[in-house]
Amino acid sequence: MAFEARIFDRIEEIDPAGWDACFPGEAEGHAYYRACERSSKGTMQKGAVAVFHGTRLVAAAPTFKNVFRLDTPFQGQLRRLTERLRPLVKGIIDLPIVGLGSPYSERCHLGFAQDLDLNSRKAILALLLSHFEEHAGRQGTPLLALKDLCARDQAAFDQTIRAVGWTRASSLPIALLDLPFPDLEAYLGSLSAATRKDIRRKLRTAGAIRVEWRSDLAGLEKEVASLYESTRQRSGLDYGDFETIPDDYFPAVTGALGKQARIALYWVGAELCAFNLVFVEKERMIDKFLGVSYPLGPEHNIYAISWIENVRKCLDLGIRLLQTGQTAYGLKLRYGSRLEPSYVYFKHRSTLRYAILKAMNRLIRADRLDPDLRAARAFTS
Repeated sequence: MAFEARIFDRIEEIDPAGWDACFPGEAEGHAYYRACERSSKGTMQKGAVAVFHGTRLVAAAPTFKNVFRLDTPFQGQLRRLTERLRPLVKGIIDLPIVGLGSPYSERCHLGFAQDLDLNSRKAILALLLSHFEEHAGRQGTPLLALKDLCARDQAAFDQTIRAVGWTRASSLPIALLDLPFPDLEAYLGSLSAATRKDIRRKLRTAGAIRVEWRSDLAGLEKEVASLYESTRQRSGLDYGDFETIPDDYFPAVTGALGKQARIALYWVGAELCAFNLVFVEKERMIDKFLGVSYPLGPEHNIYAISWIENVRKCLDLGIRLLQTGQTAYGLKLRYGSRLEPSYVYFKHRSTLRYAILKAMNRLIRADRLDPDLRAARAFTS
């Protein structure tokens, strides 16, 4: 029986059990992407590509569509310059794109049936990519991308992806904190003396903060969305649509994931100081989004307090890995994290434009242009 690749306009058209069997243990499974798709109201997160053997789902990945700005990796002065020039060159730097992966995840969820060996997975991936390219051609979208392939999948599938004409680029790395510690004191003992002293000093203000863990946002939906947007605007970084979320993302996701989604609320008296959305898996906690009230949060050292709260929660649950994302690298490295590489692959159906993009790829790297990452690497060198 031959393998067959199919394109789905909506992920809810795919059997949830079949999808999740390709992603065992993942919080960002079928329910998560269905919630993202519904909350995005048909934009950005849209559909999936899947491969079947008869009626059995054997491979899958979510898909998205967007307009990609060539200056997306630029930050600071470079970005301000391109913003001024954009009205003159919009037709050149704004490229319609379809991609594998999600704007709402830090990795491309490319999954396979667990009983397939590596050679079978490679052959199925080649079929999936070929079908995805044909779909993009029918839609008239010239630029394709595979967003944020993790290091493990890159090692396994790099040759397969490049053999069908895609080009690899470096994306922003993922910060991961390993937690092989029996308790919080052992974790603190693994840090430098200066960092440990700084954390203990900041934790002395924790008595003014009440921490509440919840699984829903009933009554706080607008306040949480406002805190997130305020924090994003203050970050100093701008990755365009790839860092924005729909207004109803938080209630949609927490409602869909149930116990796998948890929200830590940080109160100062009756005022919400900060919130932190995390996803809980058996062996990993994903620190998904943090929103902070200014200046209240910084005045109460909310970053250090929320970090320690997440470490404590992981240790209490026996979780040995805390994933903290693609921003604020300096703080995360000081607090013991390591950086795991992440990769983007792209392809353009126009030979000339593809050649230009490949030339730009050699000069423009997101992991070199991100100011937080540059500062973090200078700190550790």
